[in-house]
Amino acid sequence: MDAIATGYASTNVPYVAEGGAAVAASLQFESERAMERADAALGIFEIEAKNAQIAYGKYALSGSIAETVSRFGASARLYDLTIVSQGEPDGETFDNKLPQELLLQVGGPVLFIPYTFRGAFKASRIGICWDGNRLAARALRDAMPFITKADALTTITLNASEVPADASPERLVKHLARKGLRAKTISLQSDRGNLQASILSIAADETLDLLIMGGYGHSRLQETVFGGVTREMFRSMTVPVLMSH
Repeated sequence: MDAIATGYASTNVPYVAEGGAAVAASLQFESERAMERADAALGIFEIEAKNAQIAYGKYALSGSIAETVSRFGASARLYDLTIVSQGEPDGETFDNKLPQELLLQVGGPVLFIPYTFRGAFKASRIGICWDGNRLAARALRDAMPFITKADALTTITLNASEVPADASPERLVKHLARKGLRAKTISLQSDRGNLQASILSIAADETLDLLIMGGYGHSRLQETVFGGVTREMFRSMTVPVLMSH
């Protein structure tokens, strides 16, 4: 697998209302400090990328999150897979917003790596979250390069009675079998408020390396609205998660 690493650092400073020359001077000082911090962060990124001997690009970005996501989203559309780190769960920072917004922008699969993740990524044991809906099907197709090389596959369906009969987990297993892929099926009942916790519990019990799921969400005016399971997975994922929107 070939990859290009992209490093970014925000140069934004807090908005300050009108306040004369003193405020303008303070804003200029903070802007210069922000650029210095961005340059330092990108310098570290460049060293790591060179040590890993991978192609890379680096950007110091100013502007709104929407402008930044638009720029990243446009470039990511040229590639097969976008890999980003999960934002730390506390706070509404630039780093926390960007990964989530990218899911809606790139037009392809996004692999989210938990911020607590350590070690080499592998995808030998994969869990396929399946509810029979369009986005789950999109994620399944997008993840096929991983699925076809996995040692073990598990389909995960919560509240199977709500899944369309023509796209049942049993039919999914048969579909995979036609491709020469064997899959174990896990179906559980779960309260809607506990769906994400149930999925992560199964991932732990089955020692899964990767979860595959549809990413539910949309932009409404300037507010991004994610589905409950997607939103909670962003906050508390414990294994890498490949999502498609």
